[in-house]
This record gives sequence, C-alpha cells and structure tokens, in this order.
Amino acid sequence: MATTSRLLTLLSLLQARRDWPGSVLASRLDVSDRTVRRDIDRLREMGYRIETTMGPDGGYRLDAGAEMPPLLFDDDQALAVAIALRAAPASGADIGEAAVRALATMRQVLPSRLRHRLDAVEVTTVGRPGEAPVAAVPLEVLLTLAQAVRDRVSIRFDYLPRGEGEPQPRRIEPHHLVASHGRWYLLGWDLEREDWRLFSADRVRPRVPHGAPFVPRVVPGGDVDAFVSARFKGSDTNEWPCRGTVLLHAPARDVLPFAGDGVVTAVDDERCNLEVGSWSWGALAASFGRFEVAMEVVGPQELADAFAVQAGRFAAAGSSAGEPRRGS
Repeated sequence: MATTSRLLTLLSLLQARRDWPGSVLASRLDVSDRTVRRDIDRLREMGYRIETTMGPDGGYRLDAGAEMPPLLFDDDQALAVAIALRAAPASGADIGEAAVRALATMRQVLPSRLRHRLDAVEVTTVGRPGEAPVAAVPLEVLLTLAQAVRDRVSIRFDYLPRGEGEPQPRRIEPHHLVASHGRWYLLGWDLEREDWRLFSADRVRPRVPHGAPFVPRVVPGGDVDAFVSARFKGSDTNEWPCRGTVLLHAPARDVLPFAGDGVVTAVDDERCNLEVGSWSWGALAASFGRFEVAMEVVGPQELADAFAVQAGRFAAAGSSAGEPRRGS
C-alpha cells in the first residue's frame, strides 16, 4: 500500500473509534509497529492531535486540536454532509450564508463522480400552505441553548412576546432542543411556574452567565417525541383532546388520501367510518366538511352538538351573503 493511501486509511481508522492499540493498527494496515509510529508522526505534522495511550495495549487516540485539520470522509459521508448543507435553509437555523460557503468549499474538492451525483440534488424550500414564515434562529442562540442542555445548567433568558409587549424573564432547566418543520423549540422545566414549558427558540434571548447545575428530570411519559407532539396538540398526552367518528357516504378509497392521521374503516363499497381528532369539537366538526358528502355522526354527543352549532354559523353566513356591511 502506498504511503499516501496508508495515511488516509490510518486516519479513517482513528476517526472511527476513540482508542486503537498500536498492534491492532499495524495488523489492519499490514505493516510493522515501527511504520505505524512513523505514520502517526506524519499525521501529527499535518495538524492532527494524536495522543499516545499507555498500558499493556498502548496505542493511539485522535483528539480535538486547536485548529481544524483536514477531514476525511468516505463517499457516502461526503454526500450526506453536502446534501445537508444544501437543505440548510429549511433547518430554521440562521446558517444559510455559512452553509453556502461550506458547500462551495466541499464541492470544489469533491471527486467528479461525487460532484455529478451532488449536482443532481436540487433542494427547494417551500413552506406549508397558510403557514407563517419561519423566523430563523441565530446560530449563537442555538449553540448557547445546546451547551446549557449538554452541561445541565439552568439558564435565564428574556422571552419575546408574539406581538407587542415587554419581554418576560424566565428561569429554566433546559432539557432538550427540538426541531419540527423548520422551527426550533426548547423544552425545559420552568423554575418559577414549576411546570414543563415549550419555548420557541427564535423568541429566546439568553442572559449570561448561566445558573447552577441541576439533576435532569424525567419528561412525563419518558418519551420526548410523544410529549412534545402532545403539547402541539394542546393535550397532556399524545392524543387530540377531542376525538369523534362520522359515517361518510363515500368509499374508503376516496377518503383515505385526505384522512391525515385519522382512521378510515370501510363499512361497504360506498360508505366508511372516519375517526379523527382535533383541539376542539367545533374545529373537529368543521374538518369533516371538506369531504362534501352526506354524513352521520357516530359519536360522541359532543361532536353532534358541535355540528349543530357549526350548521347555524354556516347558515347565518350564507344568508348574509350580498348584504351591505355595517358601516359601509
């Protein structure tokens, strides 16, 4: 094996795990222990910080240095990083310009076979219909919150209001950074309110210094994904607070594409039951209207009552069409 190829293989091995006995590296590279020592010295001259470990199986450990040395990626790793950089604008972090520069740097040194594959990946960021533009979170804010989560230290920050108003000081034990649909959230224990809270990271303005260390609490239910999903649904469990079923006079195959997280059960070739959840009975009743077919409420009674209320509202809206508006 040529020296250059051997050095790249050695560097790849050192990056793969923390500690390597020298004899194992020599065996993997099919060289002598002396050659391994010489190759380690060459990598150190290139800027890689490689420490010698002591003991009966003494060997080597690749540590972080003061500067960024050259990195070695295999083909799949290089493409994964490059595609992630191309999709960076959808991440919600304010790293767009840095990502563009990093991608240009990577693309310049990629082999032609990988560059052609990367160029085939075009990413266009499109928000969901009706969704407000995503406010990018400053990178420094994300790093500050992530460090507090890692170090398990309480933090203080000013929480900006959604509209007008004064920022509210908060004191939090940060537990998790959560990303969802291009938005970043901080899940933490509010020390003043003695409850779990979910904060929009773009509205967080950290104060320094950080507070005291804390012992991590267990998120209710033990599942961060389920807990945060429940909060998005306005519930304490990962279920919609309001859930009901209607009989739709439409084939199950026609309903399934538009059922979302609902459950569709065929009754016969022309009818099906649809069970869906929502944050309120009124919103749930209104959501069934999108199917524009005859329907019957299976249950519960709260859903039937909500249909009656919505029917009155829609009837009033229809009867007022064309009437002059008050004050016009």
